Formats: sequence, structure tokens, C-alpha cells
Amino acid sequence: MSIKKVIAATKNAGKIREIKQILGREAEVLTMSEAGFSEEIEETGATFEENAIIKAKAVYEALKDKLSFDLVISDDSGLEIDYFDKKPGVYSSRWLGEDTPYDVKNQIVLDRLSGVPEEKRTARYVAAIACILPGGEAVTVKETAEGRIAASPSGSGGFGYDPIFEFPGMGTFADLTADEKNAVSHRGKALRALRKELESRGLIQD
Repeated sequence: MSIKKVIAATKNAGKIREIKQILGREAEVLTMSEAGFSEEIEETGATFEENAIIKAKAVYEALKDKLSFDLVISDDSGLEIDYFDKKPGVYSSRWLGEDTPYDVKNQIVLDRLSGVPEEKRTARYVAAIACILPGGEAVTVKETAEGRIAASPSGSGGFGYDPIFEFPGMGTFADLTADEKNAVSHRGKALRALRKELESRGLIQD
């Protein structure tokens, strides 16, 4: 079997680009809105894995009898800042207000960490990806990218907290090209782990 159409349970264009780059350009990848899903999904899970499954299953159940597709992929990702007791964590997109621009959120983080030494600014990005396979089985993978919160924003790439998340020896995620980021990012690692899982099941070719 070859994967021809994938629905990603996201509206985030940056995530769609990353999915295409990792899983291959041979498959069509649609956002959930492009596939005709417009409902709001309540993320009630206590973990990244639980939220990823909630979103993937909601899209799968709503569209399985309306549209032909091979996979539904959903990720739940976020930033854990150790100085903040791993907050914002699963609430990363909603933290400080869902509609608050990320440049504002990033500055608030930097202000709250003002004067905190580098060794106490450790943080990580976490990504859990859920995939609903043909027939409805769900599989999940989870990966992290370890780093620290930078002293100031840097870079014009990426999205979200990328301008303040510094990866050792490479600058912030917003400083990196798409290929550089995918090589080390939490989501890139999780998507590669998912690809290996799909390859092991004969769903995509190595």
C-alpha cells in the first residue's frame, strides 16, 4: 500500500510543511479545514500523547465516511521551561491567552527570566504525534529537543516560541533553515520515528 492522501489535524501551515518534508512529497497532505473539518476540538488530555490522540480521533471519526484518505496525523507539542516547573507544557498554545501574539508571549517569558543564570534556563520542546492508520488503529510517538531559553529573541524563521528557544551550538530554532530545524527538532524527530513505524507496517516505502 502507498500513502496518497494524509489529513493533518492542524491549521498550522508550518506544521504542514514539516510533515511534507519528513514523510515525503509523494503524498498529498491536507489541513483539517481543507478536508472539510471545521469543528473546535477540546484538548482535555493531561499529556501530549492524550491530546494528540483526541485530535486525530476527532478528525478521523468526522471524515471517515465522507472522504477517501489513508492516514490522519495529529501532533500535540509544546515548550517545557524547567524554571517554570515545566510550564507552559500542554498549555503552550493557550498560555497567556490563545489569541496573544507569540512575540508578546516570548517577551513575557524573557521578562520573567530576567536575571536568571544560563544554567537555570533549561527547557525542551516536546512533540507527541498520533496517527490513525487504515482501519482506525492509533499509534503514537514522542520525542524531545533539549535546549535553553535564550537571553533575547533571535532569527526570523520558525514559529511560536522558536525565536527564544536556543539549541546547543546552533542558535535559536528561528535562526535555522527548515532543513536544519527538521534535523534536530522535536517534531522532526517524532515524524521520523512515525515514518519508521509506517515503513515497518509496509504503508510507505523506505
